[in-house]
Amino acid sequence: MNAIRVFVCVLFLLGTAACVTSHPQTAAEFRQQAPGAFLAKTEEYEVNQSFETVAARFQKMAPKCLDVTIKTTSQSSTSYQVVVTDYNPTVIVEADRAELHVQQDFKQGVLTITEVPPGGYYLMVFDAFKVGANNTRIKYYGPSMGHETMINAIKGWADGSNVGCPDLTSS
Repeated sequence: MNAIRVFVCVLFLLGTAACVTSHPQTAAEFRQQAPGAFLAKTEEYEVNQSFETVAARFQKMAPKCLDVTIKTTSQSSTSYQVVVTDYNPTVIVEADRAELHVQQDFKQGVLTITEVPPGGYYLMVFDAFKVGANNTRIKYYGPSMGHETMINAIKGWADGSNVGCPDLTSS
């Protein structure tokens, strides 16, 4: 499973690099480039949770659960690879909007092919918008494959179905 994760991540980075002259340096650039990038997607949905609850969960859980360093290894009969990745979450909360950015900074095992923004390459962005007293619209920008454990955890924080930390070594 780790080899697949590393492969998908490298494909995502190479595919994004092939489509643009440089990687997004800000969350705003990431939002603009993600819809047309290789192996990326956007998704929009509503959750039956108040905006304040969603924003508070992002603020509480992201630093606690996503500010981690993960070491993955893959081995075949002809190669051995070790990838060390620092994940760096950022949460910004305004009156009617909250943002959760997740960046990945490769410390070992991945070639840097374009300028790396401070904090690492943008992996995903979740935006939350106040819709009503108990409804929040979520917009996701990020990979269409891989990182399901992280994505599902963040979705669970937003909709209240899971407010725990994901095991990021499992996918």
